[in-house]
Amino acid sequence: MQSESMRIGLIGTGRHGSRYAHHIVHDFEGLRLTAVSRRSEQGRDQAQAWGARFLRDYRELIASDQVDAVIAAVPPALNRDIALHCSRHRKPLLVEKPLAPSSRVGKDILQLMNDAQTPLTVCHTLRYNPVIEKLRDELPNQGRLFTVYANQRLEPSTIAWLENPAEAGGGITFHIAVHVFDALHFITGLKVKRVSAMCRTCRTKNLEDMALIHVEMEGGVAGIVDVSKLSASRSGRYELICEKSQLHGDQIHGYVDLIADAREQRIGRFDAVPTIPPLLDDWWRFLRGERDNPVSGEDGLYAIRVSEACLESSEDSHWVNI
Repeated sequence: MQSESMRIGLIGTGRHGSRYAHHIVHDFEGLRLTAVSRRSEQGRDQAQAWGARFLRDYRELIASDQVDAVIAAVPPALNRDIALHCSRHRKPLLVEKPLAPSSRVGKDILQLMNDAQTPLTVCHTLRYNPVIEKLRDELPNQGRLFTVYANQRLEPSTIAWLENPAEAGGGITFHIAVHVFDALHFITGLKVKRVSAMCRTCRTKNLEDMALIHVEMEGGVAGIVDVSKLSASRSGRYELICEKSQLHGDQIHGYVDLIADAREQRIGRFDAVPTIPPLLDDWWRFLRGERDNPVSGEDGLYAIRVSEACLESSEDSHWVNI
């Protein structure tokens, strides 16, 4: 692998994967998109537009001597096989969340990559949202943390594979709550110890599109996570109730407020910014040996395990240990 220019193979160039391609092509001199793989023929036209080679079979892409590292933005059911071939060819892998359709498969992925001593990074890009970063920076100044509240509410999805249990692994808990669990861990430094959840299918047929989750975190911190894809609207709110004050922020609407006594003060206002470029920059520097892994495979596995526990709990809302 050359330190000056890293050749990237991208597996999956749909709505999300194409964002990675755009940033690699236009925003990074040290990253070169040399190959793409997609199940549909549309990938061939995309590859031509990006100046890359089109390979329908992602195994051929991973094996190519024109690829130094791999990015995968595909349904999570494919991630184990991708990791298997990356481990065989010693190709670092940056994989979209969720890491896997189950914690069992996630453990297999980690084992494959660790045994091959090949780097694995998970794309929890919400860590790079400026609201999430501001909440993390401000929290230590507010005294003891007692409770947390978080929501992420999105419009219903039109992506077909998200309704296929074999490809998606789960619904709202695996594809939306997984963001929130990682963000809470990133903000507070604490992990969820157990959950009690209610999950519903309201506008979908196969997989849950609403979840209300009680969480108990390390240090005795309690909280509620509320996620859904029901309304033609969006929010991504976090509330941290601390000894000295409350911190409130919304990562979609771009603000952070501090409440002390009966006064609410805006302490941060942020425009929407892409979160993929800073992750790519940190990943590149990690592979060059200049920094630690920005989001480890272990962190990706933790977020899956919490999401999986929510589905287990939702059968009768009993508490499930992580």
